[in-house]
Amino acid sequence: MPRFPVLSLTSLLLLLFPAFSGQAGQTLPVEVRVDRIVVAKAAREMVLLADGQVLKTYQIALGRNPVGPKEMEADSKTPEGTYVIDFRNPESAYHRSLHISYPSPEDLRRASEKGVSPGGDIMIHGLHKGAEWAGADHRYFDWTKGCIAVTNEEIEEIWRVVLDGTPIEIRP
Repeated sequence: MPRFPVLSLTSLLLLLFPAFSGQAGQTLPVEVRVDRIVVAKAAREMVLLADGQVLKTYQIALGRNPVGPKEMEADSKTPEGTYVIDFRNPESAYHRSLHISYPSPEDLRRASEKGVSPGGDIMIHGLHKGAEWAGADHRYFDWTKGCIAVTNEEIEEIWRVVLDGTPIEIRP
């Protein structure tokens, strides 16, 4: 049986959008504004896009139970679906954080059918205050309660280029 290579989200986007300009380690220009975020949970990648062009890719950590969509409060799963960044918290316990509009009406319906709370408070955030020492090593395991985690330096950049109302698609 033939085997096919597994492409990361970045590789796939590079094939579709060859004008890739953002590289890990390069800071995005101050004037850049993101118009879409795509998260690939299996690849542990978050991609920022503008006008169909990949601006930058980040390696991420997810909830402790990352396979499958979030089903209920405290399941430690990161949701799957299309949401928006609907507010930001500069005083977050996790450095800074951008709130994801989970739960959607569909998420609420599914939880209601199961008789459970869907949970909420899903964010893109930096490291927990006091754990800054972990830096990029935090990505070696999934440790959040369902959020998407990046380094503090990365959340500073993301905070600057992602405005409230930006769509975010979280894929399996």
